[in-house]
Amino acid sequence: MDWGAKGVALLKKLWAAGQSAAQIARRLRCSRNAVCGMLTRLGLKRGHKPPAARPEKRPHPQLRPASPATSTRPVTKKVSRRASSSFTPF
Repeated sequence: MDWGAKGVALLKKLWAAGQSAAQIARRLRCSRNAVCGMLTRLGLKRGHKPPAARPEKRPHPQLRPASPATSTRPVTKKVSRRASSSFTPF
């Protein structure tokens, strides 16, 4: 877009009035990215919003090792991968 003096003045006016980049783009009949680029080149920024309330961070609870008697997993028998027979496929 060709930004003339009138276009830049209108952009600054609309931005100061609180309009969004999309609203300004529709008014100037250009893309939103063109508006955002010109705002960046002009150094215009919105005032930052205050940070949202952050919850207090609590430490993670310590995990206790489970005793074998109270384990909820079923006990599995270890099985060797080698077959006990003498059969070999090759």
